[in-house]
Amino acid sequence: MEQTPSKTCTLIGAPCQVGTKRRGTVMGPDAFRTAGLADTLTHLGCTVDDIGNLTPGSRAFAAHPNAAITDLDDVANWIDAISQATRQAARTSDMPIIMGGDHSIAAGSVPALARHAQDLGQPFFVLWLDAHPDLHRLHTTESGNLHGTPVAYMTGLDGFDGHFPPLPCAVKPDHICMLGLRSVDPAERALLGTMGIDTHDMRAIDEHGVKAPLTKFLDRVAQANGRLHVSFDVDFLDPDIACAVGTTVPGGATFREAHLIMELLHDSGLVTSLDLVELNPFLDIQGKTARLMVDLTASLMGRTVLDRPNRSR
Repeated sequence: MEQTPSKTCTLIGAPCQVGTKRRGTVMGPDAFRTAGLADTLTHLGCTVDDIGNLTPGSRAFAAHPNAAITDLDDVANWIDAISQATRQAARTSDMPIIMGGDHSIAAGSVPALARHAQDLGQPFFVLWLDAHPDLHRLHTTESGNLHGTPVAYMTGLDGFDGHFPPLPCAVKPDHICMLGLRSVDPAERALLGTMGIDTHDMRAIDEHGVKAPLTKFLDRVAQANGRLHVSFDVDFLDPDIACAVGTTVPGGATFREAHLIMELLHDSGLVTSLDLVELNPFLDIQGKTARLMVDLTASLMGRTVLDRPNRSR
């Protein structure tokens, strides 16, 4: 079997479920473990260090006048804990993998990784694989679910001071590529039209496929000698193949589209960190979604089509 060059991977469990009212993502990190993520990475030649599940602190943050928001202090403390652990892992391993937890965890992982890239003197880029842009500010969210805010926070938009931890390093909006969008609120749409984020909704993918926009973005990262973080939400995938998510939106990426993206990312050699988020095992069917996410991570780390195990034998 062809293996990738040896990498050190740090697995960080972030069992956060307070960014959404749909409970269950607290079980996500352990579901990834049960589905064999560490063993799969080891089989691909990686040295794996699983540091276990994080525990947030209990700092008090400023309240917000938007009455829809719930669990603000809890989310802010998760962001703080994830930020510290991710930055430490980035210093000591080739590939931090943050296992969520809902997508609010990206407000902790991504700015910490951006700060690490800044310390190394390299540009930082983000590939956002998600049905949603997660671009709400605290005053625009109508649901109050803070898993819809990490991109607004990480790009330094206003309104988070005092409510979330201080931003370690802002991500440039034009260094973000979003693939697979198909559920965008009006407030988010207005921002996407002005910020310069590279966006590709599912219609664009239907018309042009995933390879062209992804390759163009990867060329930009390579030309800049940048570091690339992938934030992978389960709802990027079509619910027919990935049911274990509380925010299902029909018409997502197919099995082969998702694997092709992972394979192209591996071929690029540019990915330096990964979020795996919104896995809700309570909604899964015999671990099907968890196993798929592990298989997709394997493709990112170098497993080829010819290497895929045949589970029927």
